[in-house]
Amino acid sequence: MTPVSILFVCLGNICRSPMAEAIFLKILEREHASDRFSVDSAGLLGYHQGELPDSRMRYHAGKRGYSLTQRSRPFSRADFDRFDMIVGMDDQNIAGLKKQAMTLDEDAKIFRMTDFCQSLEATHVPDPYYGGDQGFENVINLLEDACEGLFKEVAGKK
Repeated sequence: MTPVSILFVCLGNICRSPMAEAIFLKILEREHASDRFSVDSAGLLGYHQGELPDSRMRYHAGKRGYSLTQRSRPFSRADFDRFDMIVGMDDQNIAGLKKQAMTLDEDAKIFRMTDFCQSLEATHVPDPYYGGDQGFENVINLLEDACEGLFKEVAGKK
């Protein structure tokens, strides 16, 4: 069986998308489903290419048992061929992805992270970059909820 491939996308790939990737990977580990999925993250902009995630996000992630060690990379058009689902964090991410989609099939691969929220209500995952500690904690809360919902959706557990 071919693994389901999921790409999480935010603006710079240093806060939200690497956090979503780490959370989803931990869910896969817990559910013994790692062999059924391929997961990655990317940013619409390449400003931080090759960098570790933001140190504040790594700190808050670490407090909850997540390790963010992936390096930032920019989204590329080839990602439409490599991934079954491309999950954006906010309207700007979704618009940027849709602008790059050249076919209806590519456009159909784009999803909004908060559409998978189960118990929290949000229209987007806010960028915590310019905020304080509470912003990072809020992002992790939203992503934990949405990643659980996404897993249920793609694993057929809904």
